[in-house]
Amino acid sequence: MHFFNSDGLQIAYIDHAPTGPDIDEPILLIHGFGSNHAVNWVNTLWVKYLAHSGRRVIALDNRGHGASQKVYDPALYHTATMAEDARRLIEHLKLKHVDVMGYSMGARITAFLALNHREYVRSATLGGLGHHLVNGLGLPMGIADAMEAPSLDGLTDPMQRMFRAFAEQTKSDLNALAACIRGSRQTLTREEAAAIRVPVLVAVGTKDDVAGNPHEAAALIPGARALDIPGRDHNLAVGDKVFKEGVLAFLKDRP
Repeated sequence: MHFFNSDGLQIAYIDHAPTGPDIDEPILLIHGFGSNHAVNWVNTLWVKYLAHSGRRVIALDNRGHGASQKVYDPALYHTATMAEDARRLIEHLKLKHVDVMGYSMGARITAFLALNHREYVRSATLGGLGHHLVNGLGLPMGIADAMEAPSLDGLTDPMQRMFRAFAEQTKSDLNALAACIRGSRQTLTREEAAAIRVPVLVAVGTKDDVAGNPHEAAALIPGARALDIPGRDHNLAVGDKVFKEGVLAFLKDRP
């Protein structure tokens, strides 16, 4: 695990060398809400899969998550602010440009990064985020209440229970996650989505009731393509074989 300073916050990341012949195409991975680089990308074998394809694989813990510094002001979790953490990591590693893949909240961060810092983003994969990129504020605000509830036992809403249980499983800082949900509720406008000028893949499970339709999202972004991940919901799609193969095919085809 490595650390760097992002505007005064300590952000944790891993930097995994290629295990196949180095093709000099590094990729940055940005995890979803309540997760961390290990749960989202290492345990699902994404890091191993991408490294085996000859890529240097970098994955950070978003602020408030994993080993990164925890903050409790919702204003510090604006999606554009978290995208700046990713941008500073790219600069810290002195990389010219990288492919970027995010999942769920990480996909939203990826979209903001692609819009605001095109010069660093060779391509963007938006996993677990469809048309809610522009239409919808991500996870319900009730998730913040779930993080602050005295215990999981008192929660009855299925989505609240799911995210609280996941946060406990990942040993997350519940107050930091509550602040994150309250602060990271930004969407892109349709005009901003149309202004993204990098190759984009939008990949969503066909049983995902969180992300929104990937085809509607891809239609908003010039040249973007959609990938359906058959039979997978929001949680199970991330490690799916179809997702992995689709991303690798996309990376091989993009300019």
